[in-house]
Amino acid sequence: MAAGEELTLSSHIQHHLTNAKMCTVDGSVAFNKACSEAGFWTWHVDTLAWSIGLGILFLWIFRSVANKATVGVPGKLQCFVEMVVEFVAANVKDTYHGRSKLIAPLALTIFVWVFLMNLMDLVPVDFLPAFAGFVGETAFGMDSHDVYMKIVPTTDINMTAALAIGVFILMIGYSIRIKGVLGFIKELTLHPFSTKNIPLQILLIPFNLLLELIALVAKPFSLALRLFGNLYAGEMIFILIGAIGLAQLPLHFVWAVFHILVIVLQAFVFMMLTIVYLSMASSDNH
Repeated sequence: MAAGEELTLSSHIQHHLTNAKMCTVDGSVAFNKACSEAGFWTWHVDTLAWSIGLGILFLWIFRSVANKATVGVPGKLQCFVEMVVEFVAANVKDTYHGRSKLIAPLALTIFVWVFLMNLMDLVPVDFLPAFAGFVGETAFGMDSHDVYMKIVPTTDINMTAALAIGVFILMIGYSIRIKGVLGFIKELTLHPFSTKNIPLQILLIPFNLLLELIALVAKPFSLALRLFGNLYAGEMIFILIGAIGLAQLPLHFVWAVFHILVIVLQAFVFMMLTIVYLSMASSDNH
């Protein structure tokens, strides 16, 4: 929002849903509105900073607990970490039917990391953006309305898409590793319609390939859009509640209590779908 422009509900929502951007324009570094013409290579620095920071926090907490673990009476944090690890391990054991030492650590990382990123949704929507605006105004002479700070990484489609693409690459890798390149190609071209009549099977290959590719590509799309849509909608409601002033507190509390379920559930769903997709990729039933 430009300086002197009247603050409206629409501009308030737009400001809170805009990422802090960094790009290169004409060989020099530019930020935010100057990046509107930068195209694809625009970095959402708030998404990157918060997601990397929360990932480091996850690694530090779990490493600290592992280094201080005791066989005696464990502390509360150790009990909590052990419960999370056992919960994830049980789900991996029940869902993944192949053999891989990567799946359990991957599932644990996805669950905790996505949970921590979702958890940022419970921070009051005006607190950190207002602080960022204050720092930008006092330290750098910027208009506070031109300083953006979006603290929930999973409300950025770029973040959820990056996670989904990572899972998609693992799916392709596991399929080729278990079935081989030829087996992977056969899976895409000889199913779901199959026959012992070779000429007819050749005619069915384009239809099989189309259906299998749609099913394959739909998986990362569903992962990315489901997580993004649920967290984006939740953040939007928090912003709308925050726009009503001090009266927001009771409504904010009620929605936050309900949203805790969404935060945990979406992390769990993303983890479980990842395990299911990798289990399907690792199966060699055909």
